[in-house]
Amino acid sequence: MLTRITASAKPAEVEKKWILIDAEGLVVGRLASIVANRLRGKHKASFTPHVDCGDNVIIINAEKVRFTGRKLSQKMYYRHTGYAGGIKEVRADKVLEGAFPERVLEKAIERMVPRGPLGRQQMKNLRIFKGAEHPHAAQNPEVLDVASMNRKNKVAA
Repeated sequence: MLTRITASAKPAEVEKKWILIDAEGLVVGRLASIVANRLRGKHKASFTPHVDCGDNVIIINAEKVRFTGRKLSQKMYYRHTGYAGGIKEVRADKVLEGAFPERVLEKAIERMVPRGPLGRQQMKNLRIFKGAEHPHAAQNPEVLDVASMNRKNKVAA
């Protein structure tokens, strides 16, 4: 009888890389799904569901992401104050024009990563910046060209 053993990665054996993504002109949802898979480590052959085997991801130019269709003016983000009747809503274009436009990408990615302690740990490997500058040059991040992966990843201006 032939038995096959699936190798399970241990946290000490995981090799984490640094990845840099320029979000200028990229579609929010498509970028978020690619980044969520990188954070989880699903692109690796050694993927193990209960171990953080994902990479560290740096996203620059987060304020220049794009929505398709009429999502920019119709998509709403909701939050609750905790008081009765305290639901607040804000449109996507107002968030992108505001002080923290990187929250659009952060929330899209956060909602694609599993909830729980492991998901929170994986989200700590994500760094989003609204400008072209980032303080992680010493890590020598590899540039990942998301726009060239699929023609639909980038919105034509």
